[in-house]
Amino acid sequence: MFVEAIEYAAVQMYGQLAKAKLNGLNRDFMEHLLLADDDIEFCDLLAEYLESEGFHVDVVHKGVDAVKHIQNVRCDLMILDVMMPKMNGFDTLRELRKKYQTPVLMLTARGDDIDRIVGLEIGADDYLPKPCNPRELVARIRAILRRTRTTASEYDQPLRVGDIRVFPSQRNVVSQGQVVDLTGTEFNVLSELMIHAGQVVSKKQLTEKVLGRKLTRYDRSMDMHISNLRKKLGNRPDGEMRIKSVRSLGYIFTVNHQQPE
Repeated sequence: MFVEAIEYAAVQMYGQLAKAKLNGLNRDFMEHLLLADDDIEFCDLLAEYLESEGFHVDVVHKGVDAVKHIQNVRCDLMILDVMMPKMNGFDTLRELRKKYQTPVLMLTARGDDIDRIVGLEIGADDYLPKPCNPRELVARIRAILRRTRTTASEYDQPLRVGDIRVFPSQRNVVSQGQVVDLTGTEFNVLSELMIHAGQVVSKKQLTEKVLGRKLTRYDRSMDMHISNLRKKLGNRPDGEMRIKSVRSLGYIFTVNHQQPE
């Protein structure tokens, strides 16, 4: 089904690709994607479709090669399959997150919630079940890239709540004087919560604002991003949680009114 959808969509988009080439589209100004999947035929079809959508696509078939590529070549986003031999997608992502915060969209087995949860816990920005609609894949890619770019321009002033400081232009977070490494999605979730510090932000609002899609009934993506933020930021100096869940409502970035700003 996925292959047929790509083939159909590629035919539909071929005219746009030809037009882009005639207009002299420079790859230096295109978004660079890395597709990491051991299925060669799948990669060939998907890369062709993504290029027809205006992306520059590099392809690797091993996890170790994906990590080497990120170390040496510009990459704006990685599409990473979970089921690769030797170094699988999870191991690849863990290795990547030791040094790099490159946005990652994981492709997981359809209906396998464990794969999705694990991927988000170790730093994936989003996921899609495989096979999926190629148009939805492109929409997810563009949403991730868009939210990675827009936070700095939308909120250009540094944010501060207690001992947490967020610097949007540099996309840096400092807690108790130490830089905290966050993924692009985690950074945007934190920024949105801190803008509304002391107020409940609904899960629906966060999902639409940060992930760029509507919240569905069984979507636990935001829960995983919040969980990761709690682990990385720790509690406030007074021992209270920084980010609390408000049952059936959403999340709140707590404020210690007794702590001097």
